Amino acid sequence: MLTPSRSQRQKAKLLRVLTNVPKAHYGATTSFRTVAPRTESTSSVGARPNNSQRRIQTLDLHRRAQIESKRLYKTLTDATQKPLFDKILIANRGEIACRVIKTARKLGIKTVAIFSEVDRNSLHVQMADEAYCVGPAPSAESYLRMDKIISVAKQSGAQAIHPGYGFLSENAKFATALEEAGITFIGPPVSAITSMASKSESKDIMLSAGVPCVPGYHGSNQDPQHLLSEARKIQFPVLIKAVLGGGGKGMRIVHSEPEFMEALESAKRESLKSFGDDNVLVEKYITKPRHIEVQVFGDMLGGAVSLWERDCSVQRRHQKIIEEAPAPNISEELRKDLCDKAVAAAKAVGYVGAGTVEFIFDDDAKTFYFMEMNTRLQVEHPVTEMITGQDLVEWQLLVAAGNPLPLTQSEIPLIGHAFEARIYAENPRNNFHPDVGKLVHLSTPIPSESVRLEEGFKQGANIEVFYDPLIAKLVVKGNDRTEALRVLRKALEEYQVVGLSTNIEVSPKPPFESLSVTE
Repeated sequence: MLTPSRSQRQKAKLLRVLTNVPKAHYGATTSFRTVAPRTESTSSVGARPNNSQRRIQTLDLHRRAQIESKRLYKTLTDATQKPLFDKILIANRGEIACRVIKTARKLGIKTVAIFSEVDRNSLHVQMADEAYCVGPAPSAESYLRMDKIISVAKQSGAQAIHPGYGFLSENAKFATALEEAGITFIGPPVSAITSMASKSESKDIMLSAGVPCVPGYHGSNQDPQHLLSEARKIQFPVLIKAVLGGGGKGMRIVHSEPEFMEALESAKRESLKSFGDDNVLVEKYITKPRHIEVQVFGDMLGGAVSLWERDCSVQRRHQKIIEEAPAPNISEELRKDLCDKAVAAAKAVGYVGAGTVEFIFDDDAKTFYFMEMNTRLQVEHPVTEMITGQDLVEWQLLVAAGNPLPLTQSEIPLIGHAFEARIYAENPRNNFHPDVGKLVHLSTPIPSESVRLEEGFKQGANIEVFYDPLIAKLVVKGNDRTEALRVLRKALEEYQVVGLSTNIEVSPKPPFESLSVTE
């Protein structure tokens, strides 16, 4: 005689629990007229319960069944889920390192921090279970030292590395080195990183997958006269962009033909300095653009979903300052089309983990074009978490361990509206140049269900010249855009910094309310 397995016994118990609930308790048309099983009244033994008591008993039975079925369902899910990592290393610093540590701690995963000599007393070092120095202050000698980071991972026993954003997060060589060392890279496959790193190759892949791209030249012929000829075909104004670029570097807007050669030379020079490559592409410049991006997620089983879109149109020098989700003033049909195209883009490269497909949206024509895909967790991911109720870092850890996506597309909610304001140490009176110094005084809004803070520094910390000047991210949520903006304004008023200049005093402004793009 075969003995039922533990899983089979649990399924049988779940079935018994569900079948013991009266049929009328299921669905939207639930009726409480169904007579509940007879029970003894607390007021009169043997008396039949009245309608009020019967309704309470029925509700109570239904609640108990729901709780028990959820518990058993979770048990069944846990039984088939692949185990998470015991320990991970975070190859980053500041607020993103702290953000990853929070989720790891929630999941019972031990964390290893790395730090440069000037970051020895930083918040992420204090929060981690272990911390190791990887070199002097300059990034090239510390946070970009692949050999030292891998050595620390082996020494500490970390099974996986979370790269955060920036630094080595989109470095195919680093991902390859981790694979060779037997350490899991919490990110996409090397092939996806490589394909999406090249703006020209990525656009060819997207066009093949049916994803619309901005009209332009993405070829390998870099002769200046040939590029000028292609610009004439596209028609001015055009945008010159570094093939391996990002963050606005190696990018020039050219309004007319006489400006082209000088702008081309300037873009190539900056591209070579920033990325070690001076290849560029030429595209049609959209005069009234909006920057709309879609959060996508893929797993190792071929699954891919979108977690809706974000609008990142408020920028300064091509750097995002304010982000919001969902994007305002777009129809449900357009939202579906955007998200479907983004998922198609992810599937086209066999994407795994968190990624963002960025589109340029022509606000006049109401059309969108693929720009690029960021193969990492974005700075602005918390606004997506606010409207979906999901922890994207947790999703990353689950998927990297070989598990399927936690939710299907139809199960992903979209509730309310969220904003994120990046708090930078920079001086608005000095053309927003980065400011450095000590956070002498720091007073922040009190976190709540509608206000969230992602911080990398506390009062007394030093903001160093060696790194990005991002101090924190202020994330808020409301039932709609108007309410969320009101919450953001109030929270910004409560955010006080003494010791160095910040951009708080200029965000948000009236042009932001009307969705104007700042330069």
